[in-house]
Amino acid sequence: MAELTYTRVGDYYIPDLILDEEPEQDVFYGKYGDLRRDYLREHKPKLWMVLVNSGKLADHLKGIERMAEQRMDTLLPQLMKAAGVTEELKARDQMAWVGLVNNCRARADEIILSELVYV
Repeated sequence: MAELTYTRVGDYYIPDLILDEEPEQDVFYGKYGDLRRDYLREHKPKLWMVLVNSGKLADHLKGIERMAEQRMDTLLPQLMKAAGVTEELKARDQMAWVGLVNNCRARADEIILSELVYV
């Protein structure tokens, strides 16, 4: 264990602390976890520092990714059903089916971003 040293500044002793580089820059937490990390760093710096300093950042980002995946798994079928995406449509007009599925996926993505990532 490294010994803590101090520097005298006037009448005060200031600890010689060296911060690590940005934590876990190269770790991939998934689409939503990475978006959450970037959002916290840019728009919620206090929460970002609390999570970094407490060592809870990785767990937070993994949890966001897990919740986002679960939300997508429940939300996408509901949106597809409401939009009329069926196997019959897929057999009859594949391009229309693909367009509807992509639309539903984009809508689900926006909902997840507003509910879990950008809050």
